[in-house]
Amino acid sequence: MVPDEAAGALEWLAFEQAGVVTSAQARSVLTDGTVRGLVRSRRWRAISRGLLLTGNGRLTRDQQLWVAVLAAGAGAVLAGATAATEAGVRGLRPEPLHVLVPASRRAGRTTLRHLPIDMAAVVVHRTSVLPDAHLQVGRPPRTTTARALVDAASWAPSPRVAQETLAAGCQQRRVLPEELAAVLDVLPRAPRRLLIRQTIDDIAGGAQALSEIDFVRLCRRAGLPRPDLQQRRTDAAGRTRWLDAYWREWGVHAEIDGAHHMDVRQWTADMRRQNDVWTAGERILRFPAWLVRTHPEQVADTVRRALLAAGWQPDATDRDCQR
Repeated sequence: MVPDEAAGALEWLAFEQAGVVTSAQARSVLTDGTVRGLVRSRRWRAISRGLLLTGNGRLTRDQQLWVAVLAAGAGAVLAGATAATEAGVRGLRPEPLHVLVPASRRAGRTTLRHLPIDMAAVVVHRTSVLPDAHLQVGRPPRTTTARALVDAASWAPSPRVAQETLAAGCQQRRVLPEELAAVLDVLPRAPRRLLIRQTIDDIAGGAQALSEIDFVRLCRRAGLPRPDLQQRRTDAAGRTRWLDAYWREWGVHAEIDGAHHMDVRQWTADMRRQNDVWTAGERILRFPAWLVRTHPEQVADTVRRALLAAGWQPDATDRDCQR
């Protein structure tokens, strides 16, 4: 609830910080005895050394975010998947909470080791590169969406999760590939830098879903020509369709089907679109996303045969890649 006009500085601060304040903040307004009395009477709750909750309930998500930032100390900001989630990117792992601090200082390790059981785990990262352009005005403070996603990809538990994270941010229109590239340019020592760069380039080339990124990489490794991605097409009924992958010169299409394509209505729409392509004299290939991921050599062989049948002639470089 928003404090009324008669509210004091501490009430406004507690409102801005979801009820989480440092002991120093509280004692700048109240006496030590008053603060101790509020805690002893259980009107307030001691979260850890130097951190207080101006209430006595379980920590909410907003309060957990503030605890993470305040416990990490001066200059700390939400980062990685945590900051990206706060920016509206869906589907990322909610825990642990990621916090970034300047490399010139250490996080409050003692405070972080003694957090209560209703507090999410906190992972603190240090950086020597955190320009003002990478900081987002917010409560709590956090990195920009682009910096958050690049960091999240760098800290992800696997390369695939790293790719999924970048693809999610762009597919959900929370960030542009150019913004990700600009962040990566000033992080020369970022973990997985090459993977992140290639993934950004693939997304900029039209790939949105991770299955499409996998498909582009499959073509690159197999020495196949790169397809155009997400090409707009008007079908016989005048409806706008989007082609996953299209080799216009040879009239070959490839569709990457996710799980939703098993739905009866989606399946019917897919067949109608496929028939429109075939009756126009072009070839269409369809692959389930799991096959692209687990058996790329089978998919590459099918695509190669379709392109050769359509008149594609691999040059010397392409033949070398196939060996």
